Amino acid sequence: MTRLILASNSPRRLDVLHQLGLNPVVQSPAVDEIYMPGESPAAHVERLARAKAEVVAETEPDALVIGGDTVVVSENRLLGKPEDEGAAVEMLLSLAGREHQVLTGLAISGHDGTVSAVSSTEVRFRNFTEAEARRYVMGGEPMDKAGAYAIQGLGAALVAGIVGDYYTVVGFPVGTFLDLLSRFGWRYEFGSLSQTN
Repeated sequence: MTRLILASNSPRRLDVLHQLGLNPVVQSPAVDEIYMPGESPAAHVERLARAKAEVVAETEPDALVIGGDTVVVSENRLLGKPEDEGAAVEMLLSLAGREHQVLTGLAISGHDGTVSAVSSTEVRFRNFTEAEARRYVMGGEPMDKAGAYAIQGLGAALVAGIVGDYYTVVGFPVGTFLDLLSRFGWRYEFGSLSQTN
């Protein structure tokens, strides 16, 4: 079996891979996550996912390297990770009672090159108060998450509903991952990977 590497320090992405029965090595590359002028949110997350995977693949030519990046988009505003607790509360209140979009870019890189794609899901938040937002933020969960919430954690209590792939919101769209594997000549076999060619 080829070595599998997750080029991300996201515990959520690692959790999903473990859920699939896969045990990648984690190597988090240093990639500048600035936005390019005129770059769309989808182009941004795909570029960063590819960059993370390719940086690690350069030093690991015999591995399959997975990169990912997630952003939240609300009314044409990109919401990344909050800088501090005040920013997290402000972000959450800007999303309360409204719909927003979560975009996750995923890439797989190896000696045959890189394949990548973007998955998008619509999320609607319920109405909640500033006091509720502050209580959630005080627990610390939102601080390293795009949009300042974790749908798979306590942040589930903020969500009224979603249209699309739940795992896109978590940060690792499983269906997109399986499609990329197939394009790369691999297949998932419920707990393991095998080459198709």
